[in-house]
Amino acid sequence: MHVDHRPWPLPEGEWTSRQTWHDLLFAHWPVPAAALRPFVPSALEIQEFNGTSWVGFVPFRMTGVTLRGWPSIPGLSAFPEMNLRLYVQHQGRAGVWFISLDAGKRPAVWAARRFYNLPYFFARMRTRRQGDRVLYDAARAPSSPSVEFRGDYGPTGAVYQARRGSIDHFLTERYCLYAQDRRGRITTVEIHHDPWPLQPANWTIGSFTVGPAQGIATEGEPVLHFARRLDVVFWPMKEAQGPRQQAQAG
Repeated sequence: MHVDHRPWPLPEGEWTSRQTWHDLLFAHWPVPAAALRPFVPSALEIQEFNGTSWVGFVPFRMTGVTLRGWPSIPGLSAFPEMNLRLYVQHQGRAGVWFISLDAGKRPAVWAARRFYNLPYFFARMRTRRQGDRVLYDAARAPSSPSVEFRGDYGPTGAVYQARRGSIDHFLTERYCLYAQDRRGRITTVEIHHDPWPLQPANWTIGSFTVGPAQGIATEGEPVLHFARRLDVVFWPMKEAQGPRQQAQAG
C-alpha cells in the first residue's frame, strides 16, 4: 500500500472489507458552521476552510462491495449511492460526517444502518455512462419532501492530485468517517486508498433537492471535482477515543 499521503499511520490489524468507487462527482458548497451544528454531535468539531464549513454532495457507483477474502456477490456487490456530508474532526483526526446516504440496494441499506450506525436510505437509482458523461437518476423512496437528484456530470480536464493545504485536498482527502451509535457514543471507521485522481468537472441539473429537502441550504454554484475510479479498504468500526480513553490505552 502507498501510505506517504496519509495524515496518520495505517490502523493496526488487517482491513476487513473492500469496495471500488466509480464515476464520482464531488459538489461542494460553503455553509456556515452554525447552520450545520444541529446535524452534528457536540463531541465533534466542524472544520472550516477559507473561513467557512462546507457541505458535499457525492453521487457515484460502487462495485466489489464485500468482505476480505470473499468474492463479489452477484446482485448484491454493485449499486449506485449518493451521500450528503460535511467535515469534522475528533481529537485532531479529520474525517467525514454523513447527513444522509442513499443506496439502490435494500440489503446494503440494512447492513450499513445495523453495523455502522450510518443514516442510510433506500432510493430508486439508475446510472449509466454516455461517453465521458455520467447520467444519474435517483429518488429516495418514499420521502416527503422528495430527496432526489436527476442530472448528468463529467470531467472537463486532466487528472491531478490535490496539493496539501489546498481546498481540493481539504474536501476530498479524508481517511475516516464518524457516526453515533444508539447509546450516543461516537464511533469511527478508518479507510485507506490511493490519493484521489481528481479532475475538474461540470454538471447539468434536472432536479436537485438532496440538501434543501433535509434542511441544508446549498446555494450558488458549487465547487466541482470528478474521479473515475478508486479502490478502498475499510477497518472494523470502533468507538472514537476521548482524552481519558487515549491515556488509558497508552
